[in-house]
Amino acid sequence: MPLLYSLAAYLLAPWYCAALLWRGLRERGYWRHFGERFGRGAPLAQPPVWLHAASVGEVQAAGALIDALRERIPGLPLLVTTTTPAGAERARARYGPLGVEVRHVPLDLPSTVARFFARTRPRLAVILETEIWPNLYARCARERVPLALASARISPRSLKRYRLIGGLIHRALASCTLIGAQTAEDAARLAQLGATPAQLLITGNLKFDFALPADTLVKGHALRARYAPRRPLWVAGSTHPGEEAAALEAHRHARRASPGALLVLAPRHAPRFAEVAALLTREGVRFARRSGGEAVGEDTEVLLLDAMGELLDFYAAADVAFVGGSLVPRGGHNLLEPAALGVPILTGPHHTSAVDIARRLIERGAVLVVHDAHSLGERLAELLSSPEARTALGGRARGVLEENRGAASRLCELLAPLIAQGGPGEGPGAPRRASA
Repeated sequence: MPLLYSLAAYLLAPWYCAALLWRGLRERGYWRHFGERFGRGAPLAQPPVWLHAASVGEVQAAGALIDALRERIPGLPLLVTTTTPAGAERARARYGPLGVEVRHVPLDLPSTVARFFARTRPRLAVILETEIWPNLYARCARERVPLALASARISPRSLKRYRLIGGLIHRALASCTLIGAQTAEDAARLAQLGATPAQLLITGNLKFDFALPADTLVKGHALRARYAPRRPLWVAGSTHPGEEAAALEAHRHARRASPGALLVLAPRHAPRFAEVAALLTREGVRFARRSGGEAVGEDTEVLLLDAMGELLDFYAAADVAFVGGSLVPRGGHNLLEPAALGVPILTGPHHTSAVDIARRLIERGAVLVVHDAHSLGERLAELLSSPEARTALGGRARGVLEENRGAASRLCELLAPLIAQGGPGEGPGAPRRASA
């Protein structure tokens, strides 16, 4: 089966690369550092601890673990790999100033993985969430590089898909020294795929350890003073096709009760900025673009956030936040950023990308779930009209975040011995072992 997998991977690689190059016509980040996808890049001076964080969400989650490792082992060489250009851009902005090397992860081909290992020589591999790459995992075993899955999760849907190639996945998981699952349910599904009780621990979800950048609140106050000093402001963040139209309908509803309200509309992907601007023009909406520095007057209805890396700052400026990817079946996006700020959160019903986070927030009444533009408008109007309701909802969300912190410190305790080529240790406060 490993041989068949590698053969299939080589046959599919040209099509995958062609798809990346095609996407690069709209998002040029796919063309940058392309050789890294084939394991190329300058050799590293020191063997690093290597963390793989597939995209933006995982890159954000990695921050707490990176900070914990750097605090415990000052001067530790670190390498972060990502799959997407957005993830790489965020990683370079966040960790580049700290001296962390950032690259794209290589394609899972024996030759590219071997080239990557020859140039980077990692002393420990840490894969965030769960990306199971059989050739990469096999190379870790061959090179005797300890391999850990951190904040690992497996959805029921992924479990069914992985079971179709169960032997291959079982072999890959056998290469892992440590598997830190987010929840007991994730641990049980990983066990069904072949993970053993000796490997499995429940360490929690790294995303709950999210820490606000020190200047976020200052930036948020400045944005509020610039764009909406005397009017309500709400954000529709990380939106996808269909959600912008719903946000506009909800905004019209909310403005009946709060006539001066300003919507900050932030599409998820940069290539859609022009598309959303065209939608606003067709709808006859009075809007300004953030990228152009256009003035926002009292009659401006929408500020189009057509710049990357500023969404968190606008959440800090907001009275209410709607988090996109959730009214349409895209899996939902980061609910914990507005939660950390104590901003009241509205979300749709789709949360497959972060089921556990959404479940905890919903069970505590810390977010309001809406199902369409009408219910989004109603809940939004209620919140904009009630400072007390906003304070209570935002406070509950921040409380859920605080109660679930700690995964980074638990994982750091387990990884430190592996960095020194030891085994995963246990001590006071260690995470509980998953039952068989």
